[in-house]
Amino acid sequence: MKQKQYYVYFMVNFEETTLYIGVTSDLERRVYEHKNKLFEGFSKRYNLKKLVYYEIFDDINLAIEKEKYLKGKTRKFKNNLVNNFNPEWKDLINV
Repeated sequence: MKQKQYYVYFMVNFEETTLYIGVTSDLERRVYEHKNKLFEGFSKRYNLKKLVYYEIFDDINLAIEKEKYLKGKTRKFKNNLVNNFNPEWKDLINV
């Protein structure tokens, strides 16, 4: 049986001025929801449609802990993570 995976991810707007950090067990579905503005809230308000970073976890508690940790970091720290993972800030998923 395949182990369930969890993702901590960053979404940004096309201008890359606003960044959202989330956690999910279904990255493709969640990015689809962001891109199609299916739910009211921060990502819809700021038009966050580009997945630029993600990490994979086998434990939901570790994923939530990492999400909280990253939310407490500076934008410079978060930008550095993206720059190392995805230097061109390309959209990593096309759904």
